[in-house]
Amino acid sequence: MSRFWRWVALTGYFGLFGWLLLWFAWLEPPGRLPVALVLLALVGPLLWPLRGLLHGRPYTHAWAGFLALFYFTVGVFHAAGPMGRPWLAWLEIGFSVLWFVGAILYVRAHSRELARRQGLL
Repeated sequence: MSRFWRWVALTGYFGLFGWLLLWFAWLEPPGRLPVALVLLALVGPLLWPLRGLLHGRPYTHAWAGFLALFYFTVGVFHAAGPMGRPWLAWLEIGFSVLWFVGAILYVRAHSRELARRQGLL
């Protein structure tokens, strides 16, 4: 079961990664700031957990859930503000929720499988 939740977390993570790139580089590039600066500020932090997520490390999934909450908050901020196309922010919210739920349930399922293997449950 942990494999399923890992794929849910990776789908949310890579969906958010790709969506932010697409949103701020092509769909609605920022008017006042350089695109590279906005991408560095919004997409750059997503690179921190990349290696641990790809290797399936539960510790990385656990703390990356907090990073997903940051992107959820940013998405809510964008959705509540004056936007011409609020569905852009709603997709960010959806991907961040998918990432958060997948990461947390992966850690839970992985710890239960590990305990079962060791004969604790």
